[in-house]
Amino acid sequence: MTVGTYEPDLEGRGVRVGIVQARFNEDICHGLVSACLAELKHLGVEDEDVLHVTVPGALEIPLALQKMAETAQFDALIALGAVIRGETYHFELVSNESGAGITRVGLDFGIPIANAVLTTETDEQAEVRMAEKGADAARVAIEMANLASAMEELAESAEEE
Repeated sequence: MTVGTYEPDLEGRGVRVGIVQARFNEDICHGLVSACLAELKHLGVEDEDVLHVTVPGALEIPLALQKMAETAQFDALIALGAVIRGETYHFELVSNESGAGITRVGLDFGIPIANAVLTTETDEQAEVRMAEKGADAARVAIEMANLASAMEELAESAEEE
């Protein structure tokens, strides 16, 4: 038996990316998007292949992602935000519902979505994580867009045989 292996591909040239960024916890979100955009550029994604929009908070991210996915203009999407625990149950509600919504959009539309909505106990934890998580979201989006493309090509070649 021969086992094939697909190697991760982080080549961003030609990959079209949509970014939805929450404005709530603004300083953290600015750190996330700055790191994300810098990493996308490092991976070869051209500025004209990126659309960056903002929404009020994490609960609004899934709808904006859905609207982007409906256009069929993107190879991958990125969700950026920060939900920091407060003294109420609201943290769990926002974290769970935004995460579930982001996942649902990706599966419903068959589009990779890098979820970089931080969920932390404190502002300090979010500040420590924002740069790495923003850059990681860019890498995940590019790798998964390339994987999805490779799998589509594989399916098409199998149909032709």
